Amino acid sequence: MAKQFASAGDLTEKKISFDEIGRDLWAFTAEGDPNSGIIIGDESVMVIEAQATPRLAEKVIEKVRSVTDKPISHLVLTHYHAVRVLGASAYQAPTVIMSDKARSMVVERGKEDWDSEFVRFPRLFQGHESIPGLTWPTTTFSQSMTVYLGKRRVDLMFLGRAHTAGDIVAFVPDANVMFTGDIVEYHSACYCGDGHFHDWPATLEEIRAFDLDAIAPGRGDALVGQGMVNEALDLTGDFVMSTYQPVARVAQGGGTLKEAWDACRAVCDPKFSDYAIYEHCLPFNVARAYDEALGIDTPRIWTAERDREMWDALQG
Repeated sequence: MAKQFASAGDLTEKKISFDEIGRDLWAFTAEGDPNSGIIIGDESVMVIEAQATPRLAEKVIEKVRSVTDKPISHLVLTHYHAVRVLGASAYQAPTVIMSDKARSMVVERGKEDWDSEFVRFPRLFQGHESIPGLTWPTTTFSQSMTVYLGKRRVDLMFLGRAHTAGDIVAFVPDANVMFTGDIVEYHSACYCGDGHFHDWPATLEEIRAFDLDAIAPGRGDALVGQGMVNEALDLTGDFVMSTYQPVARVAQGGGTLKEAWDACRAVCDPKFSDYAIYEHCLPFNVARAYDEALGIDTPRIWTAERDREMWDALQG
């Protein structure tokens, strides 16, 4: 491969923030690195997103222990990606929850995604030797399920395809707060390599209909207040469609992947080039948008070999 993906050279540690976004609800964020969320119930704690390795998960656990000594009873994984799930063993949570579809994606492409992401983003796999293997849920559901942490209710829901085919959100009704995973980002690029561009905007509108007071997004700062929530929904939707539309015009007109890349950059660079992980996401986003525009509904599986072939094609 003549050129590395941008993320392969990103070795700078990010500053961690830990913000309360509702009563006993916390967002663990790190300047565009994958976020985690904390829901403290009457009797125990639910963690949203595991991080990529047990070593990185320990940073989340350290923050949990700074605000509560209640046991971690539940780990919710909003989708199957390696950087979100492979740190799960550190929490020793008796209940690990995914959607049915997310689990099926672990079966179908979990190992390939792990291998691919390990090469793409080495900084996020600190302590990778401690990963015991693929992460498997103990509990899955199709459309929705409710978990009670004592009296505190958490609604887990599939609202539609977006970042992947199996994304779920966690909604805490008593605080009107939602943990959205990578369906929503804030001043961070959306990774669309497993995405569904046509469905994503409608899923964002499903979230908007909750009229939320706060969101913990997949990447970027915690979103507190309805103004910030709606701004993030708008920015995410704009990113998704600004990526897809120029690529689709080229693909459906018989153009090459390289021509689609150039068209996408012409639209997106002026608006999004300062977003976290923008350069990392762009080649995968263009490749997936090109496929979807040609009628390929199920994203093709990313492997290290396919990563290299794509990059060669984008360089012309």
